[in-house]
Amino acid sequence: MAALDDDPTAPGPDPAPVPISAAAERVGSTARMLRYREGLGLLPRTQEQPTGRGHRHRRFTEEDLRTIEGGLELEREFDIPPAALAFALRVLAEPDVLARVRAHGERLGRLAAAPTRALDFEKEKAMRLLHSRRPGPSGTGTRTGHSG
Repeated sequence: MAALDDDPTAPGPDPAPVPISAAAERVGSTARMLRYREGLGLLPRTQEQPTGRGHRHRRFTEEDLRTIEGGLELEREFDIPPAALAFALRVLAEPDVLARVRAHGERLGRLAAAPTRALDFEKEKAMRLLHSRRPGPSGTGTRTGHSG
């Protein structure tokens, strides 16, 4: 019986990470554009330690390259620059930014007002009911204005 290492169909180890110049060539970009995208937060974070004189020579794994290609595909498909994709990610990641952008879209008439959530409706209904009750002579609440 052959050892597992001899099995030609078994997946091999991941290829070694590649430097930025090779990564850029693989994804059809330039090293400068990859650095620009990294500054915008569009590249996967690296866990690498600095090398040499404290400089970090970024190396890209196969997973990194697939992630970069996915971002480039979004930019092409929606015809947007990298900065627009970076802002879209910020909107999704920061609830206060999302709320401000949504409010602006509503004022412009491009977005409908967010639907009232059922839980919010029930909460408001309960608050109205609590405020409509007044203490009666024996300390029990009595409803005002409605019968039933």
